[in-house]
Amino acid sequence: MKTGYFMTGFPGFISEKLLRKWLNEKDEKHIYLLVLPSMQQKAAARIEQLKCEIQTVSTIHIVQGDITKKDIGLSSTVHTYLKDKINYVWHLAAAYDLAIDQPTAYKVNVKGTYHVNEWVKSLTTLKRYVYFSTAYVAGRRNGLIKENELIRPEQFRNYYEETKFEAEVLVDKMKEEYPVTILRPGIVKGDTATGETSKFDGPYYLLNIFDKTKNFSRIPYISRSSAKLNVVPVEYVIDAASYLGRYEESAGKTYHLTDPNPYPAREIYRFLMQKQTGKTPKGFISHKMMDKALAIPKVRKHLGAEREGLEYFFWDGEFDQAETAGDLKGSGIRCADFLDGLDAMIAFYNRHKDEKEFHTLIK
Repeated sequence: MKTGYFMTGFPGFISEKLLRKWLNEKDEKHIYLLVLPSMQQKAAARIEQLKCEIQTVSTIHIVQGDITKKDIGLSSTVHTYLKDKINYVWHLAAAYDLAIDQPTAYKVNVKGTYHVNEWVKSLTTLKRYVYFSTAYVAGRRNGLIKENELIRPEQFRNYYEETKFEAEVLVDKMKEEYPVTILRPGIVKGDTATGETSKFDGPYYLLNIFDKTKNFSRIPYISRSSAKLNVVPVEYVIDAASYLGRYEESAGKTYHLTDPNPYPAREIYRFLMQKQTGKTPKGFISHKMMDKALAIPKVRKHLGAEREGLEYFFWDGEFDQAETAGDLKGSGIRCADFLDGLDAMIAFYNRHKDEKEFHTLIK
């Protein structure tokens, strides 16, 4: 009997990468992808492209649904059909925008996860429920953030962080009765070898800024912060998630999928500027001054950078990875050094920087 996989969030970037990995594996799977009705055409096109690229023994099924609705939008007939056929559930669907409003973030990230949780509880052959959270459920907590901690911080930077924290609380409670694995990725960048990504956010905001200011005689650092920026390549997240999500000992655990050796944010700033402009930063502009500039909509739009993304470059927190390192030992899976993928990252950015689909909406 084929193993049944069910995934939300398709055709998102990480979900598509996971699907591609599973299709390349030798064991047979029935893979069910929960897709919003409005995204069905795009999802079907992506699946057909994957089928042309990969010779697979697995089957793919699109299931129309919506996590913001009861029973994740499935009819009773579809629900009855699926409940004894699904062994692994991968919940990736979320509202990822750092500038998102509270009602939308809550509806998708919290209520949506609640609906997925309730649906998962009805499955009769469940082996694992894998939930994609974020390392930044830590909010503005400083110091060492441990994997077995889920402590509400005094403050969050944005509604994305806050609602992902609240959603993780709901999933974490399920560990008492169900085989749950929670994954907390850091800031995800493109593939180390190809540079491929789906959107230019996170460190790519810096590339947008440098591209707009490359003709300036001098480009300063933003503040004198010594904080580290935790950026991870997408292939590490995919490989680690796929492995840990099916690893027998990972049920009941939470993992940081973060860089064990992150660079200081100021060094990343310098690396990216040198590669993109051929210049080295000179002088400093204060964090507060840059924040005030990005508070102006026209400035954000011109520079292609969200105000909410700036603070991650000045946060004095670090992620413990003891659980992740221990359970990945012997798997051959490791996080590539940021510099290993720098040339590919810049090349991909420059090939696609004028294509609107790669840029997040700057409000």
